[in-house]
Amino acid sequence: MMNNELIGSHLTRVMLKREDKPVWCTVSDNSDEEAIQDLVDHDFTLFITSYKEGRFYCTGGRQWSFAVPIKIVEVTQ
Repeated sequence: MMNNELIGSHLTRVMLKREDKPVWCTVSDNSDEEAIQDLVDHDFTLFITSYKEGRFYCTGGRQWSFAVPIKIVEVTQ
């Protein structure tokens, strides 16, 4: 059976295509899994504004191979 669930970098590409910009993401040049692990270990996140020629671009202009969207919510008591 085929799984058509939108996750990871694929979800980010779809969000950018439908103009949900910018998209808050954790990033990596190696894999979605590494991007998620980096979030756990280093809390490295940024806004992704576009996807061109196989690369994600952040607000600072840097390029990334993988960008996994995240959701930040306020912690309340």
